[in-house]
Amino acid sequence: MDYRQALNYIENTGKFGSRLGLENVKNLLEILGNPQNNLEIIHVAGTNGKGSTCSYINNMLVYQGYNVGLYTSPYLEEFNERIRINNSNISDEELAQSISTVKKAIDKILDSGFEHPTEFEIITATAYLYFSEKNVDFAVIEVGLGGRLDATNVCTPVISAITSIGMDHTQYLGETLAEIAFEKAGIIKENIPVVLYQQSKEVELVISEICNLRKSDLYITQNDNIEYISENIHGQTVNIEEMGHLYSGIEIRLPGRHQAKNLAVALSVIRILEMSGKISQIDTEALYGSIRDTRWPGRMEIITENPMTIIDGAHNPDGAGILREAIERYLKGKKINLVFGMLSDKDIYSVAEILVPCVQKVIITEPESPRAANVKEVHDLISKINKSDTVLEIIEIPQIKEAVNYAQKTASEDEVVVYAGSLYMIGKVRTLLNEMYHRL
Repeated sequence: MDYRQALNYIENTGKFGSRLGLENVKNLLEILGNPQNNLEIIHVAGTNGKGSTCSYINNMLVYQGYNVGLYTSPYLEEFNERIRINNSNISDEELAQSISTVKKAIDKILDSGFEHPTEFEIITATAYLYFSEKNVDFAVIEVGLGGRLDATNVCTPVISAITSIGMDHTQYLGETLAEIAFEKAGIIKENIPVVLYQQSKEVELVISEICNLRKSDLYITQNDNIEYISENIHGQTVNIEEMGHLYSGIEIRLPGRHQAKNLAVALSVIRILEMSGKISQIDTEALYGSIRDTRWPGRMEIITENPMTIIDGAHNPDGAGILREAIERYLKGKKINLVFGMLSDKDIYSVAEILVPCVQKVIITEPESPRAANVKEVHDLISKINKSDTVLEIIEIPQIKEAVNYAQKTASEDEVVVYAGSLYMIGKVRTLLNEMYHRL
């Protein structure tokens, strides 16, 4: 099978839907020789921030000289982004070869009467197989959905990390923060250390209780100890104290105070790896360089300065709150034009209720997905939001390309265009903007 055939095969498995549970992926990995058991895994769960936290951890280890695999989801522009080694995407040829091997294993489990694995189970098995074959020193693995029943949760990691937990995927994970925290805590294994992003006591209590049951040491970051020396829409310089170490004048190129808090999780992970002897003594200069060079596309990412254009995958209330805080902190006094598109199974009203009060114009579009919310449906929801101070202009442009062209051409130099919502939309927008501004 070649690359195009491999992608078609993966896309066609979407018909098997999404299924929480580990039996099928365990059967698949068993036939593949359980490649996940050959890996030193850092397993990362959470509602928001897990992608950038994974990116920090990955970059830190790479800059310390280790061979590091990174598995994240979803991708923005190219499927190969999901499986990387040392910041390089898996090649087309290697992806095709790995998928071919996984397909043969799938044929065997189907012959044994088991259900066909889902798309995410297949991609996860492919990542574990590829990292094992490449003999990486570490694999940083991002949980797809939840934790306890997520396909990635067939591993015994060297350390687990849990980022900020909020209300998302409630139809699968529960209706309260405590219920969702319980599902995320499913990645906690016996006697394996856990790093937790400091957050609500409700969440911390759930995680703490499970760590006690499983005799796992728990390290909660100290967000109150972060000192913000300088910050703007392009990034920040901070002092962070974690695990008995003071990191002074760390330069972060990711804007938003939440990114400094995500960094605290990553720093704790790296220090625990050092303390446990999993890595050698940390080179501080390389550590600072790895943080400075960390990027995470599609999250508060500035594409161009004229007009200032920002893309952000804020698709749940917590993510929207983080974006609004950044707009109010860094873009005060600017006219904000929001280009907004969501999936119909998300909490559209809550996200819009957070973002709309800080913008002057909303251009509603539709992500390229069968689950996309209709522009008229979103328009009706936004119209219910009380915004008494100014008149809100609402425009419907269903086609993403047309929405991007309109937003960029009608924005003046002193206005800011913010694209927010589904990552299905953000990925397409990023491609279009890169072409428009010759960033390829």
